[in-house]
Amino acid sequence: MQELHRKSHFNGNVLVAKKGKIIYEGSFGWANHLTRDSLTLGSRFELASVSKTMTGTAIMQLWEEGKIKLDQDVREFYPNFPYAGITIRLLLTHRSGMMNYVYFVDGLYRSQHLDQRKGITNKQVMDLIAQYKPAPFNKPNARFLYNNSNYMVLGAIIEKVTGMPYAQYMMEHIFKPAGMTHTAVYSKATYDKIPVDVVGHDRNSWRYSVAQNFLDGPVGDKGIYSTITDLYLFDQALKAGRLIKRATQDSAYTAHVLPLIRGHFSYGYGWRIFVDKDQKVVYHTGWWHGFRHIFLRDLKNDVTIVLLGNLVNGSLLHLDELYKMTGMPVVRKDAYKGTGETAED
Repeated sequence: MQELHRKSHFNGNVLVAKKGKIIYEGSFGWANHLTRDSLTLGSRFELASVSKTMTGTAIMQLWEEGKIKLDQDVREFYPNFPYAGITIRLLLTHRSGMMNYVYFVDGLYRSQHLDQRKGITNKQVMDLIAQYKPAPFNKPNARFLYNNSNYMVLGAIIEKVTGMPYAQYMMEHIFKPAGMTHTAVYSKATYDKIPVDVVGHDRNSWRYSVAQNFLDGPVGDKGIYSTITDLYLFDQALKAGRLIKRATQDSAYTAHVLPLIRGHFSYGYGWRIFVDKDQKVVYHTGWWHGFRHIFLRDLKNDVTIVLLGNLVNGSLLHLDELYKMTGMPVVRKDAYKGTGETAED
């Protein structure tokens, strides 16, 4: 890790656990370069798309409780949703064919000169989609296309089904049961200034510290803030069956799209999947507003690796030695992007 920090400029926190025991934790670099604040093991990061693992878990909880069906149409929850045939299952597996709401909403805000400081809610995004009916990329279930819209809509469905804000549901049904006392959902639609000290830095440069804006309002696809230790507690709570049943997890860790690259990479319900012979790693990456992460769980060898970074660069592409030391398969090719077609995570 010292070499990764020195040579590849990894800036962030790392945790490695094996067979239920943490064997290494480390902090490297700045939480905020401008103020020269150092990271600590308790530093909280915006998880970016690592949040999808928890949104998917919440959806499977609601399914277990009989509150939703995976083949229910989005329009059963939001009747003015303009696309037919998009189900919860297609959202979970990124097969909805939707456009990317991030680019759609960003274009609206720029063209209409709207206030970019105040965050927008999931419900407001759903209303804009209903009003403007942006063209989808393709028909539902035509193909896998990783897209933040899918999990933003799932966040909106969680709010509609439970009658409570996504942040409250996640606190009561995911974070507290897992013992994740340093984890919360923070949306710019609720907070003028999000109460976390770790700042994202973009373009492999300390000069580009990222200011949060209206796009930090929607949650579900992102918006969860957490620590390396709390992600390990999430991993342990799943393995103990405290959040969803093991059989439900098995379905979440099953490839629901055709293997994407040489039979190795696929996607389940909120988890990327890498298979090497008889070893399966379920994982997720994150890349948003100056944060870049990877959270990996080797199910056979019971190895968990958490790397949370706040300087976007290619350092997390140089983890082969770490994988080999822990006995985890080398998850490298397109670990960030899955299909190589999307630039965000």
